[in-house]
Amino acid sequence: MSIARICSRAACHQPAVSTLTYVYADSTCVLGPLATYAEPHCYDLCADHADRLTAPNGWEVIRLAPDPAAAGPSSDDLEALANAVREAARPLPPPGPGAGTPGAPVEVARRRHLRMLQDPGANTSEG
Repeated sequence: MSIARICSRAACHQPAVSTLTYVYADSTCVLGPLATYAEPHCYDLCADHADRLTAPNGWEVIRLAPDPAAAGPSSDDLEALANAVREAARPLPPPGPGAGTPGAPVEVARRRHLRMLQDPGANTSEG
């Protein structure tokens, strides 16, 4: 569960949509899409404050337009998620031929794509 970030401006409680970064060496303000992580020297701004942003005298503002394709999950992401859910919900297959034969490994547990196999020659009782 992620917590929605809010605008960094005082008394503003709107959700943040852009991140503002100052590049002091170049006297530049860079306003871009909301950063993946909140950084200590960056400021998250709501849509209103991002639109009304002005720079100090002698400074330049660079506005990076958000990539609309990166705004949400792609169809590949959704398909991969659906496939993972299907795989996790699939019951274990019944033991196949050779499962009961001596020397064949026996599946004792499964977690996602990993399987734990018991060595058929191992002695399970310590005596």
